[in-house]
Amino acid sequence: MSSADRLLMILHIGFAIFALGPLTAATMATPRYIRGGRPGIVRYLNRATRIYGLLSLGIFLWGALLARGQFDKVWLSASMTLFIVALVLLVIVERDQRKAVHKLEVAEAERRPATTPAAPPPVAETAAAETAGEDAVSAPGPAPEPATDAGAATPGPASRAPLGEPAKVETGRIATLSGVVALIWIVILVLMVWNA
Repeated sequence: MSSADRLLMILHIGFAIFALGPLTAATMATPRYIRGGRPGIVRYLNRATRIYGLLSLGIFLWGALLARGQFDKVWLSASMTLFIVALVLLVIVERDQRKAVHKLEVAEAERRPATTPAAPPPVAETAAAETAGEDAVSAPGPAPEPATDAGAATPGPASRAPLGEPAKVETGRIATLSGVVALIWIVILVLMVWNA
């Protein structure tokens, strides 16, 4: 093995360790934070998936350079095909992460109570109340309760959906595809070690 081949092998293994490890961790952790309703963390994991997914292309490129055109070997063609399948699945995972972030942010915005500042009473009502207070003696008894707008009431905790409920489909698909991608990485690793 020449020194150029050794350098390519070091780069290939380095890209595999430092790109696939964080990529797999980010995709496998995403469903937990979607179920927890944490859009900020899911957004971060989406960014990590995108960055490390692009870096994983370096693994493929260095591997293709190491192959030196010997694509007639079955294990090499199978490894490259599996790698392309894994990248396509990662594109789907990344898309579902983006959808989940959007759905979680919308659900979080709907959960927040609408805080509208109370409008001051009109000047005519204020003046009438002041003159009535000066002329009349207050009647004993409980003070009248302020009128509330029935439409502005926020739903109680029992009527709210669980935090990760809006992105349930994405959670399942991300979990499934992340597991499949991790298995593909293991199969590729076994093919490389067994035949190299």
